[in-house]
Amino acid sequence: MIRTGLLLAAGASRRFGPADKLLALVYGRPLVQHAADAMRRAPLDHRIAVIANPALRPLLTGFRIVEIISKEQSDSLRAGLAEAGQPDRLVIALGDMPDVTPDLLAQVLDRTTHESPAASHDGQRPMPPACFPRAWLPRLATSCGDRGAAGLLRDLPERRLVHAPALLRDVDLPNQIV
Repeated sequence: MIRTGLLLAAGASRRFGPADKLLALVYGRPLVQHAADAMRRAPLDHRIAVIANPALRPLLTGFRIVEIISKEQSDSLRAGLAEAGQPDRLVIALGDMPDVTPDLLAQVLDRTTHESPAASHDGQRPMPPACFPRAWLPRLATSCGDRGAAGLLRDLPERRLVHAPALLRDVDLPNQIV
C-alpha cells in the first residue's frame, strides 16, 4: 500500500499581515516546520509539500516540493494531487497547524478504508488532517475555492473521525502565535 503525505503550505497569509506566517516562530521554530516534522515521523512512504514562498524549501527536507502561485486553497490541493499520482492513501495536512502529531496522522490513516476517507474532528466539524483513499482522488480533484475538501468530509460517519480538538489549532492571526 502506497501512503503519501501532502502538506499544503501555499496560502497567502492575508489575515496574518505582510509577513509569511509559515515562517513565524511558534514554540521557537518556524510554524510550517511543526507540521512537516509530524509528517516526517508519520507512517508515510512519500511526502509532498505545495508552497508559494521559496523561503520554505530549506524547512521541508524529505519532501518533494511543488511551487505554485496560489489564489485559493483548492489550487494547492490540485497541484499536490497532480504530483502525488495514484497513491492508495493520501494524507492531507496544513502547514499552519503546529500541534498536529505523527500519532494523529497515523490514526487518521488507520480509519481510512478503500471506500471512505477519514478526518480529524475538533468537536464541531471534520477537518484536516484528513486521509483519502485512491477511489476518492477524482472527487478531491474537483474541489474548488478556499474550502478545499471540506464538502467531502462533512458527512463522514463517526467511525471515520479522530476526535482531537486540542491538536487542531490553526494559526491565522499574529495573536495566535505562542
